[in-house]
Amino acid sequence: MLFGAHVSIAGGIEKAPERAASIGCEVFQIFSRPPQGGNAVKISEALAEALRANLKKHNQKEFYIHTPYIINLASTDERIRGNSIRLIREDLERGSMLGAKYVMTHLGSAKELDRATANKMTVENLKKVFDGDYKTQLLIEISAGAGNIIGASFEDLAYFMENLKGYKIGICLDTAHMFASGYDLRNGEAVEATFDLFDKIVGFKHLKLFHLNDSKIDLGERKDRHDHIGDGKIGIAGFEALAQDKRLQKFNFICETESDKVAEDIKIMKKLREKSHLL
Repeated sequence: MLFGAHVSIAGGIEKAPERAASIGCEVFQIFSRPPQGGNAVKISEALAEALRANLKKHNQKEFYIHTPYIINLASTDERIRGNSIRLIREDLERGSMLGAKYVMTHLGSAKELDRATANKMTVENLKKVFDGDYKTQLLIEISAGAGNIIGASFEDLAYFMENLKGYKIGICLDTAHMFASGYDLRNGEAVEATFDLFDKIVGFKHLKLFHLNDSKIDLGERKDRHDHIGDGKIGIAGFEALAQDKRLQKFNFICETESDKVAEDIKIMKKLREKSHLL
């Protein structure tokens, strides 16, 4: 169970490990390109070597890439679907060159489509992503459930895992998104019940990574509003329960909280991890 945060690549991707270490990260996450999908810096072998050297120098165990926010694999607009496939594919290529362990993505919104049609379209478009041999694994991130968003329920995640068997794909769970979608995490009993349900519907074999965020909005309110650890509606008891759940202790956690207190968020989680080892 290692902790880290999403960090900036300002000044060059190779600078991210130092920036991560400065706030207490053991692992970290980046965008490899502008989050709105703009032109990406070319990945050269020299850049990849510089990043690898800095990972070692600053004791960062591994890192991950988040795709741009504009992905929508269930859009009825062929151009949007095509660009979404291209952006995910390119980030998998870039991640493989840089040595990222995972690339995670949201799936988009069904909008006017019924859910069954949208989910089927999403599966078919995800299959088109895998036309290359990528070292980096793709993760589907659970969504917060606003509007007709795809991938906000355990049932959705199970559908994608079932229909993408044989592909190099897994799941990233975001605590704030889960909570917004109605999965309680506020105390030990709630955490145990929620992950019992996850294991029953989806299965831990598909889970690879966590995003660790408190929530500004209450349980089931279906909005994506991150808060600092212990400051939101999940609360410190919930994060203590996450640190203590033995089923979760093999996974790494990335904070996506504001930079003003993200170092404190990581420090809090390290203390909770230490406390869990004493139990």
